[in-house]
Amino acid sequence: MNSSEYSQQAALFYNRLVKRYKHLKKYARRLNLFAYRLYDRDIPEIPVAVDLYIEDTSGALFAVLTEYERQVYRHEDKSVASLSELTEALCAALQIPLEQVYEKCRKRQRGEAQYEKIADSGKRIIVREGKCRFFVNISDYLDTGLFLDHRPARLAVADNAAGKSVLNLFCYTASFSIHALVNGARRVCSVDLSKNYLQWAAENAQLNGVADSERCRFVQSDVRLFLEQAAKRKERWDIIICDPPTFSNSKRAPQFFDVNRHWQDLIRSCCQVLAAEGVLYFSTNSRTLRFDTAELSDRQDRSMGEDKFIYNNTLFTVQDISAQSIPEDFRNKKIHRLWKISHSTPF
Repeated sequence: MNSSEYSQQAALFYNRLVKRYKHLKKYARRLNLFAYRLYDRDIPEIPVAVDLYIEDTSGALFAVLTEYERQVYRHEDKSVASLSELTEALCAALQIPLEQVYEKCRKRQRGEAQYEKIADSGKRIIVREGKCRFFVNISDYLDTGLFLDHRPARLAVADNAAGKSVLNLFCYTASFSIHALVNGARRVCSVDLSKNYLQWAAENAQLNGVADSERCRFVQSDVRLFLEQAAKRKERWDIIICDPPTFSNSKRAPQFFDVNRHWQDLIRSCCQVLAAEGVLYFSTNSRTLRFDTAELSDRQDRSMGEDKFIYNNTLFTVQDISAQSIPEDFRNKKIHRLWKISHSTPF
């Protein structure tokens, strides 16, 4: 390295990676983690994320380096380290070869763009999480198939799934579902509009030996339509996971979805199919959603307090569990918000 401003920035990145890796290696070993975030835009001038994945069969370490879109970026600006320069520093810090690092660039997305292919190299590995194993594609999509920030929520569902019925909405690759099944859920239904992701989910079920059609059901459907039909059939689930996209305008759905506009109706629809004493986990990545429990109620009662609402003559209690749901390896404590909505006894 020379004394250029770029080199100073790359050196900062290298030093930070070495320090974080030393700390998080111990953290991962203690919790038996094989996929975690190493760097999370720790240095504002270096807006990237680094996620590590340890392959189950070989123990090989792979890294995904994702650059976030910069507000101002000029290629001729020598003070900005390029992605390839940061990759070089990453390889040196982790002592891994270049072919085990995958570069990506995350821009502002609308609709389903974040789920579209960005490459076609098909690099898939298997990683462990708790008692489960998952196929992770580290090359072809912006997201790898396992949202690392939801690890605590997945493990919480796993701890409480035995003997329960579970509904996983917007299931993606069904990691919540697999945790529930492996940990003794009675039956699990996973719903998503994407045929490709449901196929990926089915492969995860087969990988874990839980692809039992009597316990494990995959449904390709618009979630709102599914909930409407399930309510008519009077179906009920003990645990519901609802983690919708911020925005979707898929041609396969009857209408567009905007979580900032539609979150109230979506939660109410979930409440209609929530079993007595059941629990709904509702999550969002939207920073602008203004969650107000009073907006969920169909009865005005000022005595209830800010953490309760009444819907269909049933009392529900709401807990904001965002803080405890974000793992230690994520510096960004606002990456998602999560509410636990509990079904109480009818009036």
